[in-house]
Amino acid sequence: MRADIVVLPGDGIGPEVTAAAVATLEAVGRRFGHDVRFQSRLIGGAAIDAEGDALSDATLDACRKADAILLGAVGGPRWADSEIRPEQGLLRLRKELGLYANLRPVRTHPVALTASPIKPHLLVGVDFIVVRELTGGVYFGARTRTDADASDRCEYSVVEIERVVRKACALARARRKYVVSVDKANVLETSRLWRQVATRIARDEFPDVRMEHQLVDSMAMHLLAKPREYDVIVTENMFGDILTDEASMLAGSMGLLPSASLGEARHDPGHSSPTRRIGLYEPIHGSAPDIAGRGLANPCGAILSAAMLLRHSLGLDGEARWVEKAVAEALDHGALTADLAPAGGGIGTEAMTRAVLARIEIEHQAIELRD
Repeated sequence: MRADIVVLPGDGIGPEVTAAAVATLEAVGRRFGHDVRFQSRLIGGAAIDAEGDALSDATLDACRKADAILLGAVGGPRWADSEIRPEQGLLRLRKELGLYANLRPVRTHPVALTASPIKPHLLVGVDFIVVRELTGGVYFGARTRTDADASDRCEYSVVEIERVVRKACALARARRKYVVSVDKANVLETSRLWRQVATRIARDEFPDVRMEHQLVDSMAMHLLAKPREYDVIVTENMFGDILTDEASMLAGSMGLLPSASLGEARHDPGHSSPTRRIGLYEPIHGSAPDIAGRGLANPCGAILSAAMLLRHSLGLDGEARWVEKAVAEALDHGALTADLAPAGGGIGTEAMTRAVLARIEIEHQAIELRD
């Protein structure tokens, strides 16, 4: 198959980790006979410096026409006082493309358990996914600020809640059929509406899926105390942002965790894929300017984001599983970046990428031998 991918390296370590993800997709293309094409565009601080905006109209148009988008990271102290913030480009991209559901899987790997501050016996077998609503809530609400006060408005519609809860329940149906909906319904009106709508969707449309409700503050505690219990967690934008960063500590490092931001499937008769689901794929970590350009960043989150791209936008689930297996086996064979080597040492970005690519090559040769 042919796929057109827009690459948005962004700022800080973004260019380094997206290079690893691109190399992985190129390797998959060669090994499995796919024509994967890339075009690189600017976003975030790099776009502000070169184009005067965090996301140009031309870049947005290129993203609309692509099969998928691969992102590194945006932001950094260099633009802290900028009138235009790097994050504005990412928020606009999500909103304009209707990428309302952010999927963040959290799965622990045995060799990474010692890098987590959580006791290892609590982490064995952790495998859940957080579905974060991505285009509503306080991040997109009206805001004001004066010298005396400030306000940020949080607002949700029934439709916005329905569609993300449906996405979470559909994912759960293919997993362990268990969803926890997280809110703050004891205080917030938006959360009371959220709970009401989530209850109705689960009851009326997914009777085979068990749904429970949890307040966000207690959920923050339970994620660390009993993470193995969870399957699919669905929540609003800001709560999801915070909880998924907390959950990254279960895996040992933010550098291991990918994400996919998805919208509705689109019918586009003029496109090579008439019915397609465009998605934005990125590691959950930030731009890490303190290590940018030093070759130290862990590329696994970006590589696993490329695996999610293969699965959700290109429909190549088998290829996605090979990439995920390659990362797991590279870790099994001792390829650990500095964030996963608590005793010190560790390999760099390029060496980690080579270790993953080598496992893809080995697996492909094994398939050929079996055939």
